[in-house]
Amino acid sequence: MSGSQIDRAQAPRPGEHLDTPRLEAFLRERIDSWPGPLRVEQFPSGYSNLTYLLHLGSRELVLRRPPFGAQIKSAHDMGREFRILSRLHRVYRKVPAPVLYCEDEAILGAPFYLMERVTGIILRAQPPAGLELTPDLMQRLSANSIDNLAAIHAVDYAAAGLGELGRPQGYVQRQMEGWSKRYQNARTDNIPAMESVATWLLAHQPASAGGCLIHNDYKYDNLVLDAQNPAEIVATLDWEMATLGDPWMDLGSTLGYWVDADDPSEWRQQAFGLTARPGNLNREQLVERYAARRGGPATDPVFYYVYGLFKIGVIVQQIYARYRQGLTQDARFARLIELVRAASQVATRAIELGRIGRLG
Repeated sequence: MSGSQIDRAQAPRPGEHLDTPRLEAFLRERIDSWPGPLRVEQFPSGYSNLTYLLHLGSRELVLRRPPFGAQIKSAHDMGREFRILSRLHRVYRKVPAPVLYCEDEAILGAPFYLMERVTGIILRAQPPAGLELTPDLMQRLSANSIDNLAAIHAVDYAAAGLGELGRPQGYVQRQMEGWSKRYQNARTDNIPAMESVATWLLAHQPASAGGCLIHNDYKYDNLVLDAQNPAEIVATLDWEMATLGDPWMDLGSTLGYWVDADDPSEWRQQAFGLTARPGNLNREQLVERYAARRGGPATDPVFYYVYGLFKIGVIVQQIYARYRQGLTQDARFARLIELVRAASQVATRAIELGRIGRLG
């Protein structure tokens, strides 16, 4: 496997540079000395928390901080994310080792934390050059990814010291009410389908499937893959939205991002990732495999899939609202409102057909 396929960082985007001299002074007081100046790069993907690669001589650390201009503090709690990694690392080894947390906003303008870099391949919207995504590879990876999600849901969160992370009781209702309210607060355009999907979700809530540790943003580009065997997962990233809640709601979030090859063209064009490539399990097969791993039948896959789509629409709406307000200058955000429309259209289609696949 070529080293060029390893996930790489690049120069920070305009408006997202860090105060390198101040950061270096802070780190030199807390980390064993390293030769040469600190060098900072930024990983290119992601719409939420920002991720940077710090070169400290031969050592590499990853820095996470909230997006510039973010006003949703509960969604960008660096201290909480650091605590999750620190405790989860004891019982689930497929996470980066945390290094330190800084709550002093005088250093970078916001709290941040550092973790060890896990080197490997990350599958974003476009695969790394030279990596052949054969149907066999994608079949094994898609199966392993859903097995890994089931393994996360089986983690003994109490033994890890994460029992206070959330309140599983009433989780489904809180999510429905919370995401509906967030949408209204961030609303910029009139999208009737988003309103009707929110109403449908509130009226069709299933009974709770119990509580477990859930990731809440589980998809291919949050997985680090073995460079020698890309079907194998070596780490799960981005635990900012993790909590204790309903495992099927977590799967619903994953299904929302999982685009099938026969989905409507407006949804396939959003290019979330590589799930529509030949060999990938489709959404219906994912649900079947997950249910087998969890030892019980699928309860209400249409509800959970529609929830995942609505949640994506709200998250993207919040980002687009920040862009419209001038709080971020990232040019990628200019057309995000089209993604909100597409998510609501696919959700409406799933409701009308009463299924999560074959929606094209």
